[in-house]
Amino acid sequence: MSDLLYSEEEEALRAAVRDLLTDHCDTASVLARAESDAPHDPALWKTLADGMGLAGLLVPEDRGGQGATHREAAVVLEELGRAVAPVPYLTSAVVATEALLACADGGDLLHGLASGRVIGALAVGLHTAPGAAFAAVRADGGALHGELTGIADAAVADVLLVPADDGGLYAVTADAVTVTPQTSLDLTRPLARVTLDAAQGRRVGDAEPAVRRALRAGAGLLASEQLGVAEWALTETVRYLKDRKQFNRPVGGFQALKHRLAQLWLEVVNLRAAARAAADALATGEDTDVSVTVAQAYAAPVAVRAAEEALQLHGGLGMTWEHPVHLRLKRAKADSIAYGTAGAHREALADLVDLRAP
Repeated sequence: MSDLLYSEEEEALRAAVRDLLTDHCDTASVLARAESDAPHDPALWKTLADGMGLAGLLVPEDRGGQGATHREAAVVLEELGRAVAPVPYLTSAVVATEALLACADGGDLLHGLASGRVIGALAVGLHTAPGAAFAAVRADGGALHGELTGIADAAVADVLLVPADDGGLYAVTADAVTVTPQTSLDLTRPLARVTLDAAQGRRVGDAEPAVRRALRAGAGLLASEQLGVAEWALTETVRYLKDRKQFNRPVGGFQALKHRLAQLWLEVVNLRAAARAAADALATGEDTDVSVTVAQAYAAPVAVRAAEEALQLHGGLGMTWEHPVHLRLKRAKADSIAYGTAGAHREALADLVDLRAP
């Protein structure tokens, strides 16, 4: 059995990422970007990817990466989730990277993604669960035709990995497609419609195994991002209730509120265990499908409830749009349908462990 506790190296990585985000990803700037036409923060992405080398954590050293594991990537995503950082780490450094790792002919692209100088996006709807059917475009003599919707971070991608009906996964440059923004609840992770009209692409591998691997990694590590959101919500709510006074007493001293916080703490602790187990399973290859499915079946409801409790327990202050809790609530709600809903993962888990409903 693997040790799910954080190692010294993982804690050092967390401290470095948190310090960076504290200095360069404050709530005011994230809110300002979310309300603009350019929600992504290219300077922050450059520092994370190029300066710290975090974009290549999952890429072996002999292929231009850091040769780390999903455990380290999970720590990074916890911190990015806490800050609701508007960077394409999950979509490029995890999902697109995992897709290319399953392909035979994507070495040059993989090197670009690992360096952070190239941003990639898998052209599969963000809502798609690892085992679900995914849309594919029509391949006609090397030209790709079709439309794909709900593609996360397509607006900032330099290259799109597009599944086609001939079974191939094609690398298509961003200037060969039309990207149309779609309305998204979480403005820090925008969605888009991608239209291909005789777009030229290079086949890098087979779509089915690449997409399945990418979505499984995305779902498993998304739980760590959801953990970051939930931990921020709990920590900030406890801090606020210690400071806020009513009848000359800290509000957090009232028994009813203490009970709510205690219950939320238990759920967040359980979420941490599930998220760590999923990251470790992805790193070791042991019980991966079950661990990822368990994590996603549990993560979404906890993250959403933590953000909702934070909003409610901050009282009137929490209801204002300018309060940072709204960023976390929107991220939690959007994440709750990313890479499959909790209900879809529970159904998948029932099949995996042969405990189907009668």
